[in-house]
Amino acid sequence: MNPFKKLAGDTAIYGMSSIVGRFINWWLMPLYVNLFAPEEYGIVTNLYAYVAFFMVFLTYGMETGFFRFASKNSDSEKVYSTALVSLFFSSLLFLFVIVLFKNQLAGLIQYPDNPEYILWFGFILAIDAFTAIPFARLRLNNRPLKFAVVRLINIGFNIGFNLFFLLLCPKLLENNPDSIIRIVYTPAIGVGYVFISNLLASVVTLLLLLPEIFKFSFYFNRELLKKMLSYSFPILIVGMAGILIQQIDKILIPFLIPEDEFPMRQLGIYGAAVKIAVLMNMFIQAFRYAFEPFFFAQAESRNDKNIYAEIMKYFVIFGLLIFLGMMLYIDVIKLIIPLEYEEGFVIVPVVMLANLFFGIYFTLSLWYKLTDMTRYGAYISSIGAVITITLNFILIPVFGYKGSAAALLAAFFVMMVVSFFLGQKYYPVPYNLKRIGTYFAVATAIYLTAEILPDFPLFIKYLVHTLLLFVFVFVVFKLEKRQLRRLFKI
Repeated sequence: MNPFKKLAGDTAIYGMSSIVGRFINWWLMPLYVNLFAPEEYGIVTNLYAYVAFFMVFLTYGMETGFFRFASKNSDSEKVYSTALVSLFFSSLLFLFVIVLFKNQLAGLIQYPDNPEYILWFGFILAIDAFTAIPFARLRLNNRPLKFAVVRLINIGFNIGFNLFFLLLCPKLLENNPDSIIRIVYTPAIGVGYVFISNLLASVVTLLLLLPEIFKFSFYFNRELLKKMLSYSFPILIVGMAGILIQQIDKILIPFLIPEDEFPMRQLGIYGAAVKIAVLMNMFIQAFRYAFEPFFFAQAESRNDKNIYAEIMKYFVIFGLLIFLGMMLYIDVIKLIIPLEYEEGFVIVPVVMLANLFFGIYFTLSLWYKLTDMTRYGAYISSIGAVITITLNFILIPVFGYKGSAAALLAAFFVMMVVSFFLGQKYYPVPYNLKRIGTYFAVATAIYLTAEILPDFPLFIKYLVHTLLLFVFVFVVFKLEKRQLRRLFKI
């Protein structure tokens, strides 16, 4: 089968759970910002930053290790069983620590009155970390439909529980204060129902995956696990550094901004702005799910380097198209966001461009995974983490959350550049830099043109912006016409 068609097909299916699913889930953000003040939404942003960090820690690179060893091992079920047993016991140990020290941890991260938050997230993290390998197995076995269905069900239940607790229950109590609904709903929990909904959805996902989890012969090989951990440890460092780059600002803002400048309010506004830019993340996530098993499978192909070069080019094209589509029609999003959050829109293009650089960096990262030089991934991510942390400490006290956005952009840009040059040294791929640079230049010119245009009436403005978007599509078509015709013919 043509590799481009396979990658496109898998990306489309994974996109159903990632892009479509996360887009549906994205609508929780307007719900939250309309129900909660920025300082309350800041709690959501802050705690989920910790969750993202610990999720990487608790999976310790085992997904990528599983892909690598299962594809090389004639008996992939032994690899699966070993990885699953390892994650089960590590998740159980983590949960035990959380239950034992929840009060101390709550005080440490400035939530001394809400240790229940720590407990809820402990269960969420333990469940989600354990189910990472069954999800990875579905991807390895080319079962994207099952993967997508389970993911979508998880998102559906999460949204359903949110609507139940945050909208339906308050309405029922308003009309009937003595309603039986008081058994499951307490108004004082407030924003905590965001976390309870997540926990219940994770439990549903675990139940759905039980047939996959138990569909194996118990096998645990300590030597195999050592090899997997040795391979995966640099991936863990990469993941930890990557998540630090993306989330450390949301952890540092409450500590670096003085109380009289309302740090949680700034964090809530920043968190909403980052969520607005999430469409780029959706695209990157769907691409990652399909691309990682794809490039391992293609590693033995004689034409794999040319394939990777073409994939990079089209990744950039679609990434820039998403960037322009979001920025040219950003006023539509403003219609559903309360005025007190709108000041954060100024950083949306910065965050989107940063995420595009991250996507390019991820696509470049194939060189150190295919050559088993994963330590370089750790080095590069560590450089990005140092840049992010340093710039956050310097910029947040001066510029608030705008400094965080600038730090994110700088870190991903440096990582992208360093990875490119190292990759060309150890695993050279003939990327068409001239063509990619042309697309960046055209997109930048279109964005700046839209920014300096006079403030036309809304209809005229969108008409002009649509024409500008078509300019980019036209340039792509003219330059890629021959290649596109060949691909569609195949």
